[in-house]
Amino acid sequence: MSATAASHPPMTIGQRELIVMIALLMSLNALCIDGMLPALDDIARELGAESGNQRQLIVGVYLLANGIGCLLPGSFADRFGRKPVIMFALGAYALFSLIIATVDNFYLLLVARGLQGLCCAGLMVAPTAIVRDQFEGDKMARTMSSVSAVFITVPVIAPTLGQSVLLFAGWRWIFVSLACLAGLAATWAWTRLPETLHREHRQQIHFSTITRNMRIALFNRASIGYVFGSMLVMGGVFGYVNSAQQLIGEHFGAGRWFPVVFGGTAAMMAVSNIVNSRIVERFGARRVSHAGVIVFIVVSMGQVWAATHRDGQLAWFLPLMATNLALLGFLGANFSSIAMQPFARIAGAASSVQTFFRMFGAALVGIVIGQAYDGTARPFAYALLICSSLGLALVLFSERGRLFRRLNAPGGPGVPLVAMD
Repeated sequence: MSATAASHPPMTIGQRELIVMIALLMSLNALCIDGMLPALDDIARELGAESGNQRQLIVGVYLLANGIGCLLPGSFADRFGRKPVIMFALGAYALFSLIIATVDNFYLLLVARGLQGLCCAGLMVAPTAIVRDQFEGDKMARTMSSVSAVFITVPVIAPTLGQSVLLFAGWRWIFVSLACLAGLAATWAWTRLPETLHREHRQQIHFSTITRNMRIALFNRASIGYVFGSMLVMGGVFGYVNSAQQLIGEHFGAGRWFPVVFGGTAAMMAVSNIVNSRIVERFGARRVSHAGVIVFIVVSMGQVWAATHRDGQLAWFLPLMATNLALLGFLGANFSSIAMQPFARIAGAASSVQTFFRMFGAALVGIVIGQAYDGTARPFAYALLICSSLGLALVLFSERGRLFRRLNAPGGPGVPLVAMD
């Protein structure tokens, strides 16, 4: 570990507890998306949504606003610390959950969802900055994989939790439950989470400083391909989340088994993240993720074939989709860690701008894919293939055409750790 990383104050919390806490904070966003998937029909019916594709906006608007919101918290986290940003986001999460539980109009619900996503972006940005404060290189990739292995279980169980609430109460109680969970998370973070931003690394809140740091964090060649590559791959997955209820529940006829089928495919991400956390330090984040994106393309070709020749057959779609999601475990954390590596002293700004483009761009791509749903799996299958192929091209740009290298020096050759005033 570099002197920069070692100069941070010692942690006052165990590493395992820190991983679980960060995973919980980041998973609240996923829970706010996947927890109400079984209730989309009920919400749309009660609030007057007109079409199946329109109800997708309950998910898409949150993702879009969450991506936009990611531009803001990083600079505040670099100035005031990671913990205040997290506490604000948790408070907003609880408040807007309770507001959503009381709305009686579909468009008011979308507005509230958008504001919730906007204000809760700190739950994506600040935890990533905390991990970068404490770790770097393949060690960071391993830690992020451990975090992902915990919070990825949320999409596995969230639809089932939402369905369980619907068995005893209406959809509004799902949001009341989310508010209660945010309150518990806030209590835990307030009492146990240390501040990891070193005093020497605090940045000034000046527009010129913010834009300069963000520009450096975005337009670094070693990072930009990984940022936009992960944006495209995540966009394909967001398209799956947006249209999952229609695709699995209606097209493939899963019906009430939708939460089980959706959770089963999502479970593969948790498994692969655990595997990645065990192998990434041995083989390197680049080698693992480069192999992962190539295999993702091959599996996506299988998706296109199945959607064309075996459309409507869940037995073909399910293993291919599970494999696609499993491969994300070898892409997400590794891509993020490689992209963050050069930015030790502006981790908040780097996390903000990179998360913005990943989330906002992926949300846009996901909405386009979801709205392209035509009653078959073909638009989604082609989207996966296109997104993953473009993702590989972007990685090749960052790596100057050479894959599978292992760079041991922080930032790699010609990519110094960035230090700004």
